[in-house]
Parts: sequence; C-alpha cells; structure tokens
Amino acid sequence: MNGTDVLIWVDGNMVGSQRDVTIDEATAEIDVSSKDQREMRVLPGRYDSSLSLDALYVPAGTAYLALQAAMRAGTFVEVVVLEDGVVTESADAIVTSLSRAAPDQDAATVSIGLRIDGAWVSGGS
Repeated sequence: MNGTDVLIWVDGNMVGSQRDVTIDEATAEIDVSSKDQREMRVLPGRYDSSLSLDALYVPAGTAYLALQAAMRAGTFVEVVVLEDGVVTESADAIVTSLSRAAPDQDAATVSIGLRIDGAWVSGGS
C-alpha cells in the first residue's frame, strides 16, 4: 500500500496537506518472574497508542483550527484513519503537541502529536 492512500481526519475534517503519519501501538510488560527460575515470565500490561502527523501549515484549515482549539482547551478530538477512502478505524484522542516550523526558503509545516484515549474502534465509531 502506498502511504499516500492513508489519510487522517480530525473531527470530521481531513488534515490538509498531509506529508507523513505514524501510528504507534504498544503493550507494557509486567514482569512476573520469580527467584526460583532463570527464565523471565511476563504478562501483558497496559496498552497505549499515539499518532504523530506532519503536514504543510495551512493556518485556515478546519482540521488545524480544531486541533489548535483542542490543544489549548484540553479537549478531545475524534481521529479517523482512511485507507483507500475507506474508514478503517477511529478513536478519541488528546492533542499532546502542536509545533509550527517556518524555515527560510522552504515550506512552512506543522507537526502534531496525539495520544489515543482507550482503544481504536475498527471501521469507525
């Protein structure tokens, strides 16, 4: 699959001019080993997921404004992942970072960090 076929929408609006997205998922491990055995024993612990996104800076973009407002107010946004135009999953998230870069003689960009609240829902909410 080509990465250009994966798009992120926030609160019903596509994040404009996307350049890169990374969705991370992790499970913490709980060490339940004991002194009477050499082998490590583990159990699955807490699951968490985060999303990072880079895009061209579009200051009037609806999704960017929603992200900025949620970041400043500390409210949730709905994140939706589309692959080939089909919703594959969605989740509620908080905006953990929002950075703008305006380099000399280059495109202005924005980097967005989101932490997923709970679990991803397959096929959207």
